[in-house]
Amino acid sequence: MSASDTPSGKPVCHRIRPANTYSGKQGFDYFEGIARETTGAAAICMHLLTIPPGRRARAHLHESHETAVYTISGEVVMWWGERLEHRMDTRAGDLVYIPAGMPHLPANLSGAEAVAVIARTDPHEQESVVLRPDLEGLVPELAGIEAG
Repeated sequence: MSASDTPSGKPVCHRIRPANTYSGKQGFDYFEGIARETTGAAAICMHLLTIPPGRRARAHLHESHETAVYTISGEVVMWWGERLEHRMDTRAGDLVYIPAGMPHLPANLSGAEAVAVIARTDPHEQESVVLRPDLEGLVPELAGIEAG
């Protein structure tokens, strides 16, 4: 029986109130949300992320799943591309799409906390995260800013 089934074996709806966190490979702590582990989801996960001021993720990609991000509050800068050669500035109200396999590195360079909802097409979320330490030094603006 999975988290989404009742004793009769029929799927059920779930409500999750984000309270528990887990540490992602990317260096951020995520509020536990919709995932196979919490609800039995088969093809999606959705989590809440709070990024403190002056923090960044590790350069990474999601090998086999797409990502959609909705910025609730604050500002986040994301470098993306094979050599992190592109920069995207986002703020509250923006939606961002990241294709599967696309290297990226988000950072909160502002003085205020940023909050976002993240949805991915993999119910296990962390399984296809691939860290890219070879890209870490390619963004001069991030010199001296530790990941995590």
